[in-house]
Amino acid sequence: MSLEVTGKLIVKCDAQQVSEKFKKREFVLELSEEINGNIYTNFAKLQLVQNKCDILDRYNVGDVIKAAFNIKGNSYVDKKDGQTKYITNLDCWRMESVGGQQQAASVASQQQEQGFGTPPPIVGGSNTIDDLPF
Repeated sequence: MSLEVTGKLIVKCDAQQVSEKFKKREFVLELSEEINGNIYTNFAKLQLVQNKCDILDRYNVGDVIKAAFNIKGNSYVDKKDGQTKYITNLDCWRMESVGGQQQAASVASQQQEQGFGTPPPIVGGSNTIDDLPF
């Protein structure tokens, strides 16, 4: 399953040689979403593996990027308590620039103009406000 997400790069970690045959590099994207006139911010930690680790070198903290990734999961039995545990990773396989710092600054200025928590304007002839989330 392949997914995409667009956000501001806020953390770039160094590559880690996990084993002789496995290398990974983690990074964090700040994701902002407007819902009912409010801006919600989330943070997603993704990883690059093996020969993809060098892709991150092309980008700087603050750049707005689009990352294509797959969801990977594994299970293992914890030796301490015998319970089955699960690990989920967001494995990035492609990144591209979406305008860098200029776009981030533009989004920030738009958010300031609109104001956080300001309800959207009522459009149409009705005086009732539909505050249902669906």
